[in-house]
Amino acid sequence: MVGKYTGDFDRAQVLYQRALAISERAYGPVSHAVASVCHNLGGLAHARGDFAAGEPWARRAVTIRAALLGPDHPTVAADRAAWAALLEGRGRLREAEAVLQQALVVFQNRYGPEHYEVAVTLHNLAVLCHRRGDFAAAVDGYTRTLALKERLLGSGHPECATTLVNLATAHRDMSDATAAAAVYARAITILAPHVAPDHPTLQAARDRLQAITSNAPLSPTDSADAPDPHESAT
Repeated sequence: MVGKYTGDFDRAQVLYQRALAISERAYGPVSHAVASVCHNLGGLAHARGDFAAGEPWARRAVTIRAALLGPDHPTVAADRAAWAALLEGRGRLREAEAVLQQALVVFQNRYGPEHYEVAVTLHNLAVLCHRRGDFAAAVDGYTRTLALKERLLGSGHPECATTLVNLATAHRDMSDATAAAAVYARAITILAPHVAPDHPTLQAARDRLQAITSNAPLSPTDSADAPDPHESAT
């Protein structure tokens, strides 16, 4: 995990593969240890942007964990959420939405509607709307997510920033530059005291706000941020 977050992806890959081999020898192919390593191999591939390589690992994690715990366990739902992120990265948006909806039902049934896992899943469903070009549905989804995060964490919590940036981008994609600029500015205010100046979410907010204020053209890659897969400790 440290290698993933520091960018030492090759080293992380080697260590995860070693952990997988050890876990399979010790516990067999269907075990929580193996599922966790598969989950994290998928997350590592997501961090590298290699969605095609990561998706089979995430799918294997779901298959193993569902066999051990049943399909309606929250740990299986977390594995599904991670799998959906990789499906989304591969452009398989309908599959990703179906998998996320399954996860959302489990989280809501287990935790109720006022829970952080519900908020994360709602955010990621809004990302899928955004990717499809349904900007009005994306604004509605991000707004609902933001309200839930604010109730759970407080309006100034840094975890609200990704949803704010995506909400601002959806407003911008609907040609509402005024609303977009205000939301980008709020995201910057929240994040700046807590992260490094080159933090990607903070930098995205600053760059996109600058583009609005200077009427700069939109970059082809400047769109909704991808959902983040859940981590799973072995």
